[in-house]
Amino acid sequence: MSSTIKFSRRQAMLSAAALPILAGVSGTPAFAASHGAPAQPIARRFMLGDMEVTTLLAGSMPRDKPQTIFGMNVSEEEFARVSAENFIPADAVQFYFTPTVIKTGDQVVLVDTGLNAAGTTAALADAGYDAKDVDVVVISHMHGDHIGGLMQDGAPTYPNASYVTGQIEYDHWAKAGNERFDQNMRPLAEKTTFIKDGASVASGITAMAAYGHTPGHMNFMLESGGQQMLLTVDLANHYVWSLAYPDWEVRFDMDKEAAAASRRKVLGMLAADRVPMVGYHMPFPGAGFVQARGDGFHWVPTSYQFM
Repeated sequence: MSSTIKFSRRQAMLSAAALPILAGVSGTPAFAASHGAPAQPIARRFMLGDMEVTTLLAGSMPRDKPQTIFGMNVSEEEFARVSAENFIPADAVQFYFTPTVIKTGDQVVLVDTGLNAAGTTAALADAGYDAKDVDVVVISHMHGDHIGGLMQDGAPTYPNASYVTGQIEYDHWAKAGNERFDQNMRPLAEKTTFIKDGASVASGITAMAAYGHTPGHMNFMLESGGQQMLLTVDLANHYVWSLAYPDWEVRFDMDKEAAAASRRKVLGMLAADRVPMVGYHMPFPGAGFVQARGDGFHWVPTSYQFM
């Protein structure tokens, strides 16, 4: 797969400056996603055929007691052993929130909107985009860290955009009495196209069902110039405690059995076909490869493969 990563001098400096902070999981987080715009927004751009793909670090924050989130169906001893084997602490985790913006032909497509508008628009600006430039906003599912940036001060954050989301997902949340959905997604219903598995979202972007995390959770396959990349969104929310061990239960998966089945199916396909992926919560820039290993999988983060 031959692609080209394009960095600005500012992006390279920001990446280098952020590394020491992002490496840790204690102290002040590098990006306080819950307090408006990130201190140092970062955008990572590369080419997939003729398609310009940019991952956006819209926020990051540490959390303690990770086994209350991941590996809920394994013992503390197993969780600690696996963590130690992978050189990560068993008592803390760093979360990343990574929407993706895609320039395909004459359209700018944003997939998911982060926890809030400020964080995502700041990262978009670092990538050279204004909120007014976004033509299509795609929502993978309705959790707050994906729809939180749809509205700002009671108005749509992306004033020129149309919206796309799954019919199953929307219908579920429309009946759920969820305040974030009612405030951010419901007002946009008249501008929204509701899709099913296999639908075309935009040129070169196809929806793929990956149910379980939520009732209608979607992945998105990007294709251009004979190359592919899958936006896996929240299919696997940690590169060890979820991706490497797909049967480990995750608190945020609404149907844990279905979520595990989706992980095994999709990750197996990625490993077999050597298709790269972008994971919404993977360590930034969120892109990497999946390798089959034992009864699970191994995360191989990108380095210079896309030069």
